[in-house]
Amino acid sequence: MVAWDGVASKRPIDTRRGMVEREVNMFVQVIQGHVSDAAQVRAQLDRWVEEVAPGAVGWLGGTSGVTDDGMLVALARFESGEAARQNSDRPEQTAWWEQAAALFTDEPVFHNSTSVEVDTPGNPSQAGFVQVMQGRSSDPDRARELMANDPTDWREFRPDILGTVSVGHDGDAWTMAIYFTSEEAAREGEQKEPPPQMQEMMKEMDALTIGEPVFFDLKDPWLHAPG
Repeated sequence: MVAWDGVASKRPIDTRRGMVEREVNMFVQVIQGHVSDAAQVRAQLDRWVEEVAPGAVGWLGGTSGVTDDGMLVALARFESGEAARQNSDRPEQTAWWEQAAALFTDEPVFHNSTSVEVDTPGNPSQAGFVQVMQGRSSDPDRARELMANDPTDWREFRPDILGTVSVGHDGDAWTMAIYFTSEEAAREGEQKEPPPQMQEMMKEMDALTIGEPVFFDLKDPWLHAPG
């Protein structure tokens, strides 16, 4: 099902407002909900990779994990929405999901989208910590434009960031997964003073934000990919 590319963090690492990204042809499904046992969820995901993934045409990988307060957050990546639908219609997928659904303590929420942007200054598959952010924007197109025109050299400014996956969904909402080398490096990096141009962009991004973003820390990210 779901990996390559949450408790809500008390110290959010907000890099969304200054990360250069490129739009890609990809379908992403975001899945989230509270689960009863993280170990059982991981075992179930590993079983999907071993038994179901080999027949999943167009599956590109996934990122998932459970926060300290038991919230599962997963991003499943496919080549297209059609590929994802074909997988969903497979009997073995249905049987697997019936077992996985029993591990949720509430109704899981799904967000589907082909509005996907990716940035990979490093190798996200080597991430030791992933933070997932969710929020809303009053002008998603302007927000994407600002991020695309950001002149910051992120390899130099934040070498702890290995990559990002941004997903626009449900009109003005977005989900962003940020891949870090480690949580320690991420916390250290967030203390750096942004360059002047980035600070100006961040001000405008703040003005476009509706409400407060929500943060989910995946301290033990589960990263899967074909092969």
